[in-house]
Amino acid sequence: MTHPAPAHDAAPGPVRLVLCDDHAVVRAGLRALLGSAEGIEVVGEAAGGEEAVALAARLRPDVVLMDLQLGSGMDGVEATRRITADSGGSVHVLVLTTYDTDADITRAIEAGATGYLLKAERPDELFTAVHSAAAGRTTLSEPVAHRVMARMRSPRPGLTARERDILAQLARGLTNRDIAKALFLSEATVKTHLGRIYDKLGVDTRAGAVAVAKEQRLLS
Repeated sequence: MTHPAPAHDAAPGPVRLVLCDDHAVVRAGLRALLGSAEGIEVVGEAAGGEEAVALAARLRPDVVLMDLQLGSGMDGVEATRRITADSGGSVHVLVLTTYDTDADITRAIEAGATGYLLKAERPDELFTAVHSAAAGRTTLSEPVAHRVMARMRSPRPGLTARERDILAQLARGLTNRDIAKALFLSEATVKTHLGRIYDKLGVDTRAGAVAVAKEQRLLS
């Protein structure tokens, strides 16, 4: 009497991935690179945040490879938040960017990104991160991991009342001269305060300071 062979689980299919980057040349390079990797299938690409959100909803990929700076329109952080919320966490977002400031890292992770990679990573590191993201495991580039750990060990001091005043004026789009007039300060004093604000928030631009202030609800 013969017995049927034991059933085996079907081999898992490739990781289905959507690319999101506003540079067509970068997308083409990533598509070619990832298309050559075993176990990864690029099923779509988007040039902006809104398009990435729509593609993620329609295609339900395993992973969206997301740049942070996407030109005009929805940025990568907001797209990450929307994709994660809309999918109930079933679509994982892996950030791939050139930006490694504390503010960018914090915003992306708080928005629900599964991992955060820098574009300087080797291809094999990228392939591994894609598979890890599909499984829901966190992957951080080494410099990013160091920044996260350093920030956790040495949290920045809070903003002073004067720094909050200046930040509020900054959010209104005022120049240093206008802020100085509004708060009865010298421009040199405003610049000094701005330097301290940037340091405390982990940013190096006015736009970055305003973005973090909104994320952390520092503006009344």
